[in-house]
Amino acid sequence: MKRLAAADIAAMPERAHRHQFNDNAVRMTRTLGVPAGLSRLGVHLIRLEPGRDSTQFHYHDADEEFVYILSGTGTAFIGELRVAVQPGDFMGFPSPSPGHGLHNDGDSDLVYLVGGESNPADLVHYPWIRRTMIKSHGRRTWVDWDHLNDL
Repeated sequence: MKRLAAADIAAMPERAHRHQFNDNAVRMTRTLGVPAGLSRLGVHLIRLEPGRDSTQFHYHDADEEFVYILSGTGTAFIGELRVAVQPGDFMGFPSPSPGHGLHNDGDSDLVYLVGGESNPADLVHYPWIRRTMIKSHGRRTWVDWDHLNDL
């Protein structure tokens, strides 16, 4: 167990993380789980600038995720729903869950805590772009749905 004090977190440099399938999804990230000694759970403090997406709309077959809004406002996309989010809102995404993502349509930063499992194998589906990422023991590949064949 390792404690990360507020001053330690504030001193961490933010890392810009651009999603591989959405150029507008740029998260300013402080990773908390690894420095705290977590290996099976990812936990990140995210700052999403106005106009940015959190990710490409997606859902997992294996990994569960959560989002807790700390400050700012935005829109959560959950399945077919568009939901306004504000500080104190919590969203849990069991696996499999409806597709989900966030967009900062406010005029200030949207800050949230996100966490999720880090299973060595998972399928991540991106229905808006009809693509699936295959995560398998350190390797990541992807396929467009038009290239999948049913047996």
